[in-house]
Amino acid sequence: MDRILEDIKLKYEKQPINTVDGVKIEFDKEWVHLRKSNTEPIIRIYSESESETTADNLAKKIMADIRELIKMQQITA
Repeated sequence: MDRILEDIKLKYEKQPINTVDGVKIEFDKEWVHLRKSNTEPIIRIYSESESETTADNLAKKIMADIRELIKMQQITA
């Protein structure tokens, strides 16, 4: 989980990032916040935008990024 969060930070390093309580990435009019659970092997993703559709699409983009990172980690392992 920690490696995935670090890799996401690197992928979006040109965006403003806040690492208090997870990884929050800020974009022009939206943001996404990733937090690993302390009780489950999951990462929670919260997103906010001016529209629900944009927020959903942002969360889906981050989920796709995480899936790709997991694939890359499995290949290099």
